[in-house]
Amino acid sequence: MSHSVDIAALANLLQEAAVKEILPRFRNLGSGDVRMKSEAIDLVTEGDEAAERLIKANIDAIAPGAVFIGEESVAADPALLDKLAGADLAIVVDPIDGTFNFAAGLPLFGVMASVVAGGETVAGIIYDPLGNDWVIAERGSGAWMCRPDGTQERLSVTAGVTVENMVGVASAGFYAQAERRIVMGNMAKVRMATSYRCAAHEYRIFAGGHLHFLMYQKLMPWDHLAGTLIAEEAGAYAARFDGSRYLPAHTNGGLLLATDRDSWEELRREVFTV
Repeated sequence: MSHSVDIAALANLLQEAAVKEILPRFRNLGSGDVRMKSEAIDLVTEGDEAAERLIKANIDAIAPGAVFIGEESVAADPALLDKLAGADLAIVVDPIDGTFNFAAGLPLFGVMASVVAGGETVAGIIYDPLGNDWVIAERGSGAWMCRPDGTQERLSVTAGVTVENMVGVASAGFYAQAERRIVMGNMAKVRMATSYRCAAHEYRIFAGGHLHFLMYQKLMPWDHLAGTLIAEEAGAYAARFDGSRYLPAHTNGGLLLATDRDSWEELRREVFTV
């Protein structure tokens, strides 16, 4: 790859942040360690902030000169997000994806990082601190489950099925109420639609062949760049609701991923049109 980022070193850095700053706080947060951001379901913890500080402090050794874009850094300085589209090289990090679960003591959270070069996502990593394994993709090289013993397994999405047999993830919380009613009514057409409140694990299980679709409306890059690349490298079809490619600069327009293009078109037509 031409992006000159040591992906193995980046993967190990995510693990280090989890071991030192995230896992010791899991089910061990004090009353002042959790704060609300935009609303009651949008939280930040001491774990998020400490993990991002550790990653940021060590990123220059792995990706010299890269723009660092972390979820908590952008929360503190929203203008930082504008640097992503024009950056020659950027590292985008979600220190704890699934903060609501983490704060509630639910073992469903992850650490994500993506490498963006010239406006394109070229690598993505999703680390599971509790399983101590990584799902990693570099563009053009497939999606891989990487275990701590060094073994690797190539991932592939499952085969397509009819809409009434599809099981997937759909997050309808950011629709306006009238549109939400339509979409949630349409979701009765699929076999099951759920949300694990953790894009990291939703992308992992989709790429691993356990779901037929993922749908998101709010597109913050730290939530979706790594997972979308991993899903595409596992054979999925991904696009925004208008059919356009999802790129690092996009923060709206919705995102739908399916096992193949025909399934994507059918889901878009039957379920996610408002």
